[in-house]
Parts: sequence; structure tokens; C-alpha cells
Amino acid sequence: MTTLSERISQSAFDGSRLRVVLLLDLHDGAQKQFLEAYEHLRNQVASVPGHISDQLCQSIENPSQWLITSEWESAPPFLAWVNSEEHVETVQPLHGCVRDTRSLRFSILRETGKTFVAAPEPAKGRLQSAPRLGDGVVRHALTFTVKPGSEDAVAKILADYDSPRARVDETTRLRRTSLFMHGNRVVRAVEVEGDLLAALRHVSRQPEVRAVEEAINPYLEQDRDLSDPDSARMFFTRAALPTVHHVTAGRQKPEDVRRHALFYQAKDGCGMALARLLAGQDEEAADDQASPIDSSTIFQRDDVVVRLLEVGGPLDARPAQALGIEGLRKAAVLGRLLDGGANAVPTNDEEAARFLARSEMRLITDRRATES
Repeated sequence: MTTLSERISQSAFDGSRLRVVLLLDLHDGAQKQFLEAYEHLRNQVASVPGHISDQLCQSIENPSQWLITSEWESAPPFLAWVNSEEHVETVQPLHGCVRDTRSLRFSILRETGKTFVAAPEPAKGRLQSAPRLGDGVVRHALTFTVKPGSEDAVAKILADYDSPRARVDETTRLRRTSLFMHGNRVVRAVEVEGDLLAALRHVSRQPEVRAVEEAINPYLEQDRDLSDPDSARMFFTRAALPTVHHVTAGRQKPEDVRRHALFYQAKDGCGMALARLLAGQDEEAADDQASPIDSSTIFQRDDVVVRLLEVGGPLDARPAQALGIEGLRKAAVLGRLLDGGANAVPTNDEEAARFLARSEMRLITDRRATES
């Protein structure tokens, strides 16, 4: 008998302060170049709205290991910065100095000492109100566009490959990969237990995956050369579509739900606000015992928002809730945030069902990785 899980959640929208930790391992002889690059980066990030402070630390045990920590008023301004083209260009000089990196992001739950007294909460953001319950799964997505007219050929390539083995190492395991398309846009959503970066590196080295990536190269709108580390890094940096919100109600068994993805194109500069609106709707759905939505994951970068749903029954059973606009004035707010404005927003259930059909992404493949 399957036991239903407790409600789990993660969110960039709880308003709490954010601590970002970047672990770096430098190449031999790269210290001077690294420090010069860091000074430039530090001066740039100091002017970013929402940034509070940062520290550069060097290991007392291994001088090639460094740590950069930064504090932000909340997660949204950091995510807007780290996903921007300005950030991509600013950190480029660091790549030649660094052998390996790992980035970690934490909401601040508790703190002690004089820092908090000296920095009043209204000016610096608030603490996370309570611990959230997780499920040990890291959710991430990649998105890119292909040349118009190549969609069917790309879909066939992406659907026709052997899944890589699930086990990455003793602590990391691939759990699930889902591929969707909306027009000429591809979204690959992955679920990982353990270290996301280790899992992505593992997948990228698998022959079956490399063959697929090479096969779709001629169809990509953004050129890349996977044999060139800098080219590959820049492509996957720009393709990253981070999770900004996830909630699982835990009311339904996994075998009783079906996975769907919805695509939203926001107005210029409105992607984060749109993701926040949808996150609020999905928190309400998680509290609604009659809701067919059991799980929602929202991915956002710039003005692209993708909402991944696990739904029991038909997606259009409650079309307004499935779209994220069930409730007073939410459709009007969505109209102010969507590219296309109020003219694109449904005003009744019939229009909502048609809008939902246009927004739903085409499922190409949904696989759980094999253990072998």
C-alpha cells in the first residue's frame, strides 16, 4: 500500500534574506588573476539592488580552495542578477582561474550576534518564518530554442534515446527527466537526489546523451560547440531555467497523477512577478482538498515561465486553477504581466479551456532513469 507524503515546499518568494555560498577550487598559479577578477565582480555586484554584503575567504588548510559568500535582501533580486546577461559577462574572467565550482543558496532561518542588531530587519529583509519540509529532490530545467520548421525533427531526436543509468555516485541519483516543447522552444526538466551539478556532469558524459546533443546541434538557434568547454559552459549557463517555487500537497498517489507543463511568455521585465502570481495560486491549490493539482513546480528565467503540474484527472477539470488564475482579479493581474496583455486573458471557463490548450506544452518524453 502506498503511503501519501506530507506537504513539501520550496520557494524564492517567502521574503526572507538569502545567503549564497560559492565554493571554488583554483588552478595552480591562478591566484593573482582570480583576485583581480573578483575585485571587478565585487564592484559590479555591490551596485545591484537587493545586495547586502559579500565576503571572500581562503582555506587555511588548502590555499587553492576559496569561498565567496554574499547576503541578499531576498531571493528574487539575486536570481534576477545571477540569470542576467550582465552576470554572465561579469563572471567570464573567473572561468579561466577556476578548476571547479559549486553554488549553494540558503534562506536565513535564525541568526545570533551583533550583525542583526546593527542591521535593522526592515532595511535588510526578514528571516525565514519557519522551516520547510523537503523531499530530498533537487528540481532544475534547461530551455533553448530550435530553428522554426525543425520542431518535428528535433522532437523525434529527443524522444529516441536510451536513458542514462540513475546512479551517479554514492550520494547522487538521477530520478526523472521530462522533455516538453512549445512551438520551437524545448524545456528539459530534471529531478535529482543529491548533487545537481554532479548529476548534470554525469549525464553530459554519457555516450547516448552526447549523441542526442550532437544530433540537435544543427537545429539550434544559438550555436554551440560541446567539444569547447567555454562554448558549452556559456550555452548551458544561458539555458538554465531555475526552480523558483515548488509545492506538493501529498494528497494523491504518484500513479494517480499525470505530468503536464504550461508555458507563459511574460512582458519584458515581468517574468519574476508572473512566477510569483502563479506560486501564490499553487499554494492555495495545495490547501484546497478538492483540487486535482497535487504538485506544482515553477521555473523562471527572464521573461520565460514554465509551470510543471502533477494532476489527478483531466487538466481542464478546473481550467482557471490549472492556468493559475482561479480567484478574484487574478486573470486581470495575469493580463498585465503576460506578453499580449489583457487581450490574451480568458474571461470565462470556455475561454480558459482554450487558453489552457494553447499554453500546454507538448510532452516529448517522460522517463525515470534506469539503475543499471
